[in-house]
Amino acid sequence: MTTALLRTADELHARVRNGRRAVVMTMGALHEGHATLIRTAREIAGDQGEVVVTVFVNPLQFGKGEDLDRYPRTLDADLKIAEEAGADAVFAPSVDEVYPGGEPQVRISAGPMGGRLEGATRPGHFDGMLTVVAKLLHLTRPDVALFGQKDAQQLALIRRMARDLNFGVEIVGVPTVREEDGLALSSRNRYLSPQERRTALALSQALFAGRDRHAAQEALRARAREVPATRARAEALSAIGESRAAADAHAVAKSVPGGPAGVRAAARLVLDEAARLQPPLALDYLALVDPSDFTEVGEDFTGEAVLAVAARVGTTRLIDNIPLIFGAAP
Repeated sequence: MTTALLRTADELHARVRNGRRAVVMTMGALHEGHATLIRTAREIAGDQGEVVVTVFVNPLQFGKGEDLDRYPRTLDADLKIAEEAGADAVFAPSVDEVYPGGEPQVRISAGPMGGRLEGATRPGHFDGMLTVVAKLLHLTRPDVALFGQKDAQQLALIRRMARDLNFGVEIVGVPTVREEDGLALSSRNRYLSPQERRTALALSQALFAGRDRHAAQEALRARAREVPATRARAEALSAIGESRAAADAHAVAKSVPGGPAGVRAAARLVLDEAARLQPPLALDYLALVDPSDFTEVGEDFTGEAVLAVAARVGTTRLIDNIPLIFGAAP
């Protein structure tokens, strides 16, 4: 397969379409995480469909003092990765092609969700992101668009925009791809020195600590459901040395389901330790949120949640998250 490099929307629109068009939107500097998105898009589109990868560094979503100028631009390497992963075309428009006449006066507003977490740290970021995603959806005219779950708040906002504004495109989230040591793949990882990278591992380690605490809590709750609180059962458990396990299980079962506070505490402990490393980790936020609106979950929350973290190591800002399910059925 030879992947076509397209620079204008007219070139893209001139292509003959057969089957479904699946689009993967990127800012370039492609890595294995992007390749996974492209391969997934290929599976969805099928042999008769078409996979288009967009490469566009969007100036609207970079705030003052952020890394727009130094963001890596590696189009030749990107084209090769896209081709190897199964893309039919790479759409790499210029800024003038996407924003003819300069920055748009009319933009998409991310609303209240866009002002939380990433939006609070990077004011206007999500307005710029949604504006370019809306434009690229119109320019590429896909049946389905794929985005990585590593940018969980971005994915949630894109889904909300597509639903609220009737875009008529299916939005698919693809799980985060990690390196062997657990660090989430990111184009910004290349900025890290070896020492900074060791500190940066605290992001994923904190998430895994929260996940492990949650798994232990859920395991105890599950055990409690299997151990009726009766005298006969208690005596039987005591006889085989399980009285403490049963007591622990019943204690957890009677406590708040799932223990969001325990999950936060386990993750925070890792991040606090990383703040004392050299170089230190500077935490922006640790949050356990409802993915429907990215508000913090309460102690009685049930359902899917996202444990999210953002921090700086040196001059590099990184984000990561994992999904958790709270409140297993009794």
